[in-house]
Amino acid sequence: MSELSINTTQNVKINFKSASVGERIGAYFLDLIIKIAYGIVISMIFFYWLNIDRLMVNLDNWSRVSIILFLYFPIIIYSITLESIFEGQTIGKKLTKIKVVKIDGYQAGFGDYLMRWFFRLVDISIFSGIIALISVISSKKSQRLGDMVAGTSVITLKNKINISHTILEEIGEAYVPTYPLVIKLSDNDMRIIKETFQRAEAKNDYEIIYKLVSKIENVTGIKNQSTGNPTDFIRTVLKDYNFYTQNM
Repeated sequence: MSELSINTTQNVKINFKSASVGERIGAYFLDLIIKIAYGIVISMIFFYWLNIDRLMVNLDNWSRVSIILFLYFPIIIYSITLESIFEGQTIGKKLTKIKVVKIDGYQAGFGDYLMRWFFRLVDISIFSGIIALISVISSKKSQRLGDMVAGTSVITLKNKINISHTILEEIGEAYVPTYPLVIKLSDNDMRIIKETFQRAEAKNDYEIIYKLVSKIENVTGIKNQSTGNPTDFIRTVLKDYNFYTQNM
């Protein structure tokens, strides 16, 4: 399992663990089981109970193909539909806790999922997935051909995470917030702020901390009231955001 370093649009590096080949294969077969189950149910309903095949006898070949394609079309668009709805996850990916992400820091969109879906024909359907297996193993970012074209990769969500790895901060019930304007920031903004602050504090890099304070002040209109102490200011911003988002 290799580490995937993603540069966000704010030039912040975030490290993820790429999904292992086993996790990706597991997700694929779970999705395959779901698609096979759907196909069996459709076949039972329309061809066994409703005997739709009798009605199709008098139809031309194109009409029969169109009806069959319509009935089984959800199987064809299964992955692109669910990845678009669940932001990079199918049911199989949810169960195996893996997810499709963009390697440039942006949220993957429909066009990215479409390219991955389109290249499944080359990656997976042809040669029974051998091409996808070879490309994932040999790629530095664990990408199959569809990922390379779309600029995506698949990461695992199984990393052990505690509160220090999230945007959350420990606050007591009696906590009184200082900066209500923190609600101008998003969850993603706060995650980037916290990760950048933690790395800078660990390295005693006060230049980065001062730049971070300046950026927060410029974006939100907040002014540092922590007697000029930049670390206390950032900690307060993080706690205030947690307070307001929990109580909104």
